Amino acid sequence: DDDDGCCCCCCVGCCVDVVAAMASAFVPSSNIIVQRSAAPEASTSTALPVNIKVNVGEGEPIESALRRFKREVNKSGHLMDLRYKRYFENSQDRKKRKIVQARFRVRMERMNARRMRKQRT
Repeated sequence: DDDDGCCCCCCVGCCVDVVAAMASAFVPSSNIIVQRSAAPEASTSTALPVNIKVNVGEGEPIESALRRFKREVNKSGHLMDLRYKRYFENSQDRKKRKIVQARFRVRMERMNARRMRKQRT
């Protein structure tokens, strides 16, 4: 297991750009915008157009900016799409997966609604 401190295992160059930009965060400036988009040389059949921006504040610790970057990557859903596109998925498997995801989503919505009703009372 080769652990190089990367936040994800499928996108090789994403953290390199982020760490380089965060290293320059200690240079006096107002805000630095880190933007990563899919490189043309790394485009494969599973490549997705990734456009994630993280504003690094002046004097902000690298750990917190990297944590926010990971959160944005997870919220974008690109890693989940790549996970499903890693192997061929026929239409029947896709339908089954979508049904399971819908059940889980409805269950979470129901739990959140119950939680909100409980907080109001």
